[in-house]
Amino acid sequence: MSGIMKGGAAPPEVRAPAGRLDSAVNIQLLPDLREKGPGTGHDEYVVIVYDNPVNTYAEVIQILQAATGCSRREAEIETWEIDHLGQSVVHHGSEEECERAASIIRTIGIQVEVRPEWGEG
Repeated sequence: MSGIMKGGAAPPEVRAPAGRLDSAVNIQLLPDLREKGPGTGHDEYVVIVYDNPVNTYAEVIQILQAATGCSRREAEIETWEIDHLGQSVVHHGSEEECERAASIIRTIGIQVEVRPEWGEG
């Protein structure tokens, strides 16, 4: 496996029976995007975290929670995305808020980018 898989356990993978899409199962695996909390709004900037071969799942989950105030489950999902997709948008907010979160995430040596959400700016 790639990057942050080293020394950490991946979140369990749940599959629907062959030939059948069970939306109830799939919905339970995703965070409720209707809930509002720190960084869950639609502001101008995003924080993107990229995969690396050094950090463990536990390290990344912990730093995402500390930097963004997200739930453990959300941090687990974002960490899985980083490991399997190479990157994940982990926070939305003002430029200042995103830079603050990114500076915390960088403390573990992982590559982080802050950029306008829609390529503006």
